[in-house]
Amino acid sequence: MPDRVLRVHPDDNVLVALEPLATGESVHDGTQTLRLTTDVSPKHKFTTTPCAVGEPIIMYGILVGRAVLPIAAGEAITTLNVRHAAAEVYPATGAPTWTPPDVSAWQQRTFLGYHRADGQVGTRNHWLVIPLVFCENRNVNMIRQAFEEELGFAPPDIYRQQVRALLERHGEGGRGSTQGRVRQSGRVFGNIDGIKFLTHSGGCGGTREDSRNLCGLLAGYLHHPNVAGATVLSLGCQHAQGDMLREEIARRDPHFAKPLFYFEQQGQASEQAMLTAAIEQTFYGLVDADQVTRAQAPLSKLTVGLKCGGSDGFSGITANPAVGHAADLLAALGGTTLLAEFPELCGVEQELVDRCTEPRHAERFMHLMTAYNARAKAVGSGFDMNPSPGNIKDGLITDAMKSAGAARKGGLSPVTDVLDYPEYARTPGLNLLCTPGNDVEATTAQVGAGATVVLFTTGLGTPTGNPIAPVVKLATNTALAERMPDLIDIDCGRILSGDVSLPGMGEEILELIVAVASGQLTRAEELGQDDFIPWKRGVSL
Repeated sequence: MPDRVLRVHPDDNVLVALEPLATGESVHDGTQTLRLTTDVSPKHKFTTTPCAVGEPIIMYGILVGRAVLPIAAGEAITTLNVRHAAAEVYPATGAPTWTPPDVSAWQQRTFLGYHRADGQVGTRNHWLVIPLVFCENRNVNMIRQAFEEELGFAPPDIYRQQVRALLERHGEGGRGSTQGRVRQSGRVFGNIDGIKFLTHSGGCGGTREDSRNLCGLLAGYLHHPNVAGATVLSLGCQHAQGDMLREEIARRDPHFAKPLFYFEQQGQASEQAMLTAAIEQTFYGLVDADQVTRAQAPLSKLTVGLKCGGSDGFSGITANPAVGHAADLLAALGGTTLLAEFPELCGVEQELVDRCTEPRHAERFMHLMTAYNARAKAVGSGFDMNPSPGNIKDGLITDAMKSAGAARKGGLSPVTDVLDYPEYARTPGLNLLCTPGNDVEATTAQVGAGATVVLFTTGLGTPTGNPIAPVVKLATNTALAERMPDLIDIDCGRILSGDVSLPGMGEEILELIVAVASGQLTRAEELGQDDFIPWKRGVSL
């Protein structure tokens, strides 16, 4: 049966199992019939021809590994018989060619966003409270306690309510299951989506580069159109100084005009005096921020991050290429997309080099890739070590195989710019952003680069979000969508079942982006998943 296996590209010498396959079974992919010499789990791959030691493993039409043991036709590939390998990269030989998809149906479409003085349009209206150094995390949390409950921004504490119900039942001498009742508190400021508190472990110690990058990242969040203003707490003696933050803000917007309240503890009469003043100014900042309302904006004002996490063997077949089609639609509409996770672009460098609109973009991309890999190797962890145990368990045997599927989130549009961390996106079209593959670090960086919505594909269920930008969670398989409905916004596994075409799923994703950009909450927002981790350069993949 053709639907039991899948050949992703005509040049591939492996097939993907779509269901459990047993030794001795015969399968047919539409071009040939094969007898399996081993069991093959769903999402895993097996060879279509015998492979001697050193011979290539081809998937998505590119080199993803080489055999280190003889592999028979119909044998599953594993970490024991295949190792990571990637093709050499050569300079592009000409300008990229691309036929944009038909976007006539969206040409006049708009979303309801928050228009900022600098021309950016946000999908949310948040106030930030941020520390320049980890020493101020406690004071940030004191402000959090003061504001969230009183202003109606605290997420419903259903588990505290559950314990309260258990205590009541215990006092009555009873036992049994309880169902927490969610108590909704009304918001004081109807046009403010949240007051967000970005605690972190940086700002001092570590390297000066880490402190500079932290200030650059925070400056990106302050410049971000989803942010109305901010309160900044500083100790005073740390590496990440207020002047450094102001320099990084000016790099992104020399005419920065948002309210920014700065408090340095070592210059205050007391901690209480500082917190009292910070709370008072923040409150009146919220009063002013509440005056901004949503208004129509063209889809060209959207900046969308493209991210995958908890990837499985279906990621590169369903959700990632569907996201890629949505990204192409956005690029054709004049929007901006951000493809990050440089360790997960290892093996597809040639494709991306060939898609760069200018030679300098290709050169910078390869420089960043080479430098990052060298830095990772220096601490004993090169790109080839990127696949996680979960990735491998679900069929992603090598980094190049993982990368070939991950890169499909970027669609087919030309690469219009290449950004180093923590730079801010300025060019419409597909931007490559240097980040690790780490889910939270990469998402944090994409939002710091201006992403107003993030598309996050997952095959295993990754419970993460972002404090200021909505994160849309896309399941690669229907089983996950059905198992974790509280985490998943859209089921891309329907591509495998034939319920929807890949382009059709991409169009569904774009429609969901428009709805979310206009205020519809994502699952991550409903769960209060506000994850924020700055990248300490060179440490993580």
